[in-house]
Amino acid sequence: MRNRLPDARARQGWSQQRLADEVGVSRQTIISVEKGRYDPSLPLAFRLAGAFGCRIEELFEPDEE
Repeated sequence: MRNRLPDARARQGWSQQRLADEVGVSRQTIISVEKGRYDPSLPLAFRLAGAFGCRIEELFEPDEE
């Protein structure tokens, strides 16, 4: 799954730790999601979208096959 978390985070001026604190996960989780090593659960995806005030599909999209 591709994501736009780094771009969304940069627009907010947030560090990875700040985003982690906002959504209640570790910084390591944010790093893993941003690098595509971990697909977030649906509840986490909702929290991430909520933190940025956008829809999930604005942050995440499936990989093309």
